[in-house]
Amino acid sequence: MLQRSERALDAVIQPIVFLGMAALIGVITLQIVSRVFFTAVGWTEEVARFLLIWITFLGATLAFQRGRHIAVTFVVDALPPRLAQLARIAAVLVALGFMIALIVIGYRYMQVQSFQRSASLRLSMTYVYAVIPLAAAIMAWYALIDIVEFIVKGPKAGETGSDTAEEPPP
Repeated sequence: MLQRSERALDAVIQPIVFLGMAALIGVITLQIVSRVFFTAVGWTEEVARFLLIWITFLGATLAFQRGRHIAVTFVVDALPPRLAQLARIAAVLVALGFMIALIVIGYRYMQVQSFQRSASLRLSMTYVYAVIPLAAAIMAWYALIDIVEFIVKGPKAGETGSDTAEEPPP
């Protein structure tokens, strides 16, 4: 059931990140074309910035799920299997603690910024910064799934991240 929830989240986030990238390319292209041939379209820079923020955080959830964030594993790899499993669980628990802190801090920051509006679109900054606690909550969920997998599978659990994630084609 946990693996299905992980795959379902991945199936939702991946197209959102793809569409965000496509929209970012379109907005930046519009910005360049309008500056060169016409009068600059004022909202394009703001939309590009907001898209980049959302793409970054949602893309980080995909990287976290696949175990693609930077990691130094040579010490853990040198440990006996049982100790390596405990070290991996400890590392994921530290990451989980960080994600919980990021949820709380991100939510508070989102509330502090709720009265501010963006310059061009007059959009509440709550919507822009909502991705911080959202992405942290998704990564915390992935971390919990990883901990369960490490405990259930024992020392044979994957090196990093979830073993259930499918790699996108090259």
